Amino acid sequence: MITVYHLNESRSQRILWLLEEMDLPYEIVRFERDATRRAPAELAAVHPLGKSPVIRDGDLLLAESGAIVEYLVEQHGGGRLAPRRDTAAHATYLHWLHFAEGTAMLPLLFDLFLTIGLIPGGKDGPLGGFVKQELSRQLDYIGAELGDKEHLLGAFTAADVMMGFPLELAGRQGYLEAHPRLRTYIERLRARPAFARAQAAA
Repeated sequence: MITVYHLNESRSQRILWLLEEMDLPYEIVRFERDATRRAPAELAAVHPLGKSPVIRDGDLLLAESGAIVEYLVEQHGGGRLAPRRDTAAHATYLHWLHFAEGTAMLPLLFDLFLTIGLIPGGKDGPLGGFVKQELSRQLDYIGAELGDKEHLLGAFTAADVMMGFPLELAGRQGYLEAHPRLRTYIERLRARPAFARAQAAA
């Protein structure tokens, strides 16, 4: 049984979604953000970083969204939700799997921190201008790569699970208004039965 150490309103939501897509049994150990919106100190007893998601699978304790997704697909996927390793599509899959956290999340987090005042200067300051420019460039790129496909690689893969989180956040922060193709893509992801089950489980 896989255990998910789940923090509300966090990246661990995508792990629940992936597990639902894979129809794998799991249990949830829940944590709630404190009054400052930070993870509670109790999470540090699970993993030294004190962050979520973290999973336990037998003796393995694993953090980091991309690593967890890649591990689950490789160990428990049975060939589902990822292209074969000997194909060019697999390299594209890895690109999106790691783009989600390695590139897409940084300006979104800066934008969020500027909005709530964790970083001084506000969204109209120099950093805010950089964030808007970077997000515009990234969203243009994602939309162009998606094109007319239903999903990033055509068929649904775990890369869509990874990319769903930053795009959802971009939408909540008002950055998808000029990107109808990405809004439609997010609606398509939300309509998946496994997505709804994961929302309910959370």
